[in-house]
Order: sequence, then C-alpha cells, then structure tokens
Amino acid sequence: MKNIIQNINKAFDHRIRLGIMSVLMVNESSDFSSLKELLGVTDGNLSSHIKALEAEEYIIIEKQFIGKKPNTSYQVSKKGRLAFELHIDALEQLIQKK
Repeated sequence: MKNIIQNINKAFDHRIRLGIMSVLMVNESSDFSSLKELLGVTDGNLSSHIKALEAEEYIIIEKQFIGKKPNTSYQVSKKGRLAFELHIDALEQLIQKK
C-alpha cells in the first residue's frame, strides 16, 4: 500500500490540474480558450495551474499567431504522460483495494 501512495503525484492534487491533464491526455493539443471554457475557470486561475504543470515539464506550450491574433496551445510532454499514467494507475489500485 505504501508504494501505491508514493505514485500519487502532488502535481495533480488540484482538480484544475487534473482537468488540464485529462483533456490533454485524450487530445493531441488544446488551446487556452478551449481549456478555459471546458474547465469553467478564469484566465488567471488557468494560467497559474498551467505554469505549475510547465514548471514540472509535464506540458509543452506553443505560442503562435493565427492571422494577427495570438494563440497558445498546450500538449502533454512524454514526462507528463508517464507521470499522469502512474498517478491514475495508483488511484485505480487504491480504489480496488479492500
């Protein structure tokens, strides 16, 4: 049981970070506006959680212009994918324990 707990990643403790990672795990990428609308959060709140995931190198940020309008998109990094999969596996193991 102790080993399972060690695989629960504190970076994913907050529901917004969990939401960001969940969206990015099932989509190739997502832009800021889509994440904001889907998760129902403010710009500042989303930005702070994205920065936390970026600091852990769990997401990749790409900034570009579409026409004259700036667009920021996000992808899960290989490190982030592995960390999130381990986190979900640990949660599933805990749920299955009796």
